[in-house]
Amino acid sequence: MTPAAPRRPALSHRLAERGVDRTLLLLLPGLALVILLFLYPFLYGLGLSFQPMHGTGMFYNYRKFFADPYQRDTIWITLKIGLPAALINVLAAVPIAYRLRGRVRGKRALTTALVIPITLGTVLTAIGMLEYFSGTGWLNKILMALGITDLDHPVPLLHNYWGVMLSLLVSGFPFAFLLTLSYLSGIDPSLEAAAATLGAGWWQRFREVVLPLLAPGLAMTFCLNFVLAFSVFPSAVLLGNPAGSTHVISIAAYNAAYQEYDYSKASAIAMVMAAVMLIVVSAVLFARGRLYRGSSGGKG
Repeated sequence: MTPAAPRRPALSHRLAERGVDRTLLLLLPGLALVILLFLYPFLYGLGLSFQPMHGTGMFYNYRKFFADPYQRDTIWITLKIGLPAALINVLAAVPIAYRLRGRVRGKRALTTALVIPITLGTVLTAIGMLEYFSGTGWLNKILMALGITDLDHPVPLLHNYWGVMLSLLVSGFPFAFLLTLSYLSGIDPSLEAAAATLGAGWWQRFREVVLPLLAPGLAMTFCLNFVLAFSVFPSAVLLGNPAGSTHVISIAAYNAAYQEYDYSKASAIAMVMAAVMLIVVSAVLFARGRLYRGSSGGKG
């Protein structure tokens, strides 16, 4: 009778024998989900962008996009909206989060009030702004009652650049605030206490102790806020001028897909959009790495 072949050890045991952490296996479901929901659609859209419907050559859609000033300018228009919105949200979040990071009376209520816009959604926020900032809205009624403006010359805050910017500030600030607050909460308060015992004032403590430790987190917060702002669509349509000053790149992709029914062209515009976001995010992360290494080297 031949002896039975030895059973092959399980995959987890083989990984453990090779010094690989078995808990990494828990990443497999998430990795599969990323491949199905992101990587495959991205690769499909990338391939589709090189298959033009109405022209010749695999780069026809890209050449046509950059040759048309109306289409090409959507990159600059979107950057002109997304970059300032992300920067303002981060700068506004820092002092508020810095003040609320410790024990503050009414902290829970204030935090809840600041993050409420997340629960409203982009469309509901836009509808509320239409009611509040329109020519006959509450803001202009208050200004008219104070004699600052009149019915014939209301403050123009809608259907232009400022309407979209206000919407991005309202919807993007909660994310910047929550992320900044979490980063600040992770900084050991004893570091500031030690600086205080050496005679450093609050501004010097913030500038020399807190800000260098917070800077990497602020870079990530800016990147996430920028991606949200750069992909703006409902606000640009409802609160802006989608054919003019707020003709952002996402609207160009939408028009190509659902008005011209040219999905290849829409995919090419989406790839351009992704490339611009990747360039900005990479530049911010590269600058963060250089500054972080420079500050570490200086301290060493």
